[in-house]
Amino acid sequence: MSPFTGSAPRTEAEAWQHLRLTVDDGVATVTLARPARLNALTFGAYADLRDLLAQLSRERSVRALVLAGEGRGFCSGGDVDDIIGATLAMDTARLLDFNRMTGQVVRAVRECPFPVIAAVHGVAAGAGAVLALAADFRIADPSARFAFLFTKVGLSGGDMGAAYLLPRVVGLGHATRLLILGEPVRATEAERIGLVSELTDEGHADTRAAELARQLADGPALAYAQTKALLTAELDMPLAASVELDASTQALLMNGEDYAEFHAAFTEKRPPKWRGR
Repeated sequence: MSPFTGSAPRTEAEAWQHLRLTVDDGVATVTLARPARLNALTFGAYADLRDLLAQLSRERSVRALVLAGEGRGFCSGGDVDDIIGATLAMDTARLLDFNRMTGQVVRAVRECPFPVIAAVHGVAAGAGAVLALAADFRIADPSARFAFLFTKVGLSGGDMGAAYLLPRVVGLGHATRLLILGEPVRATEAERIGLVSELTDEGHADTRAAELARQLADGPALAYAQTKALLTAELDMPLAASVELDASTQALLMNGEDYAEFHAAFTEKRPPKWRGR
């Protein structure tokens, strides 16, 4: 995401209407805040997530982001009344616009130049499961359960990039089962198949996600950003192209301040002072 902006003003944290944003010394926390509806997503919530991630990516002040849900669960997916009911009245062109927007949110999560950590408790269903899937880390407590429910409402299980991302995280066999049957996967099984990065004690997912975000924000941000970019870009590359892209990336980073700072810190027997440059 280019840091160059146009004439439109930035949106301040308190102005986002469909989510809650806090930023603390390079760590952003984005909270889905409709607890009475299990944080079900609306058209506005999708658009806010897409636009917020783009804004934070341009500003380059955030070095790690936690995505969390308020109340009893992470996110129950698209709101049945506000989205499913409304889409029944849309023509194909309008439906395509909506589905492209939801996919843009997933792309924004994957393409933003900082790690995204999903802190999952309770339900992560439908679009909520895909948002967690798109994150770089999924920290979950034992109450978490994931369900890719799209076939349950008569739609393809390959929604919002799920058919692309899920096999790469858990393998084709598990992904086929999860996307076709749409049955819930509880936290212990999710950890077993690789869907959960780390399983915490009950009620500690948010705390652990915040700790990890702090660790990442204090680390070599440019190295993390390039690692994330390569992980995404090389999913579809042959080995020769991947090795060449790795070589080009390393050559650029070897000219950076952080690489020189590591050597200086090692020589002086002190911790590195990472600058993200």
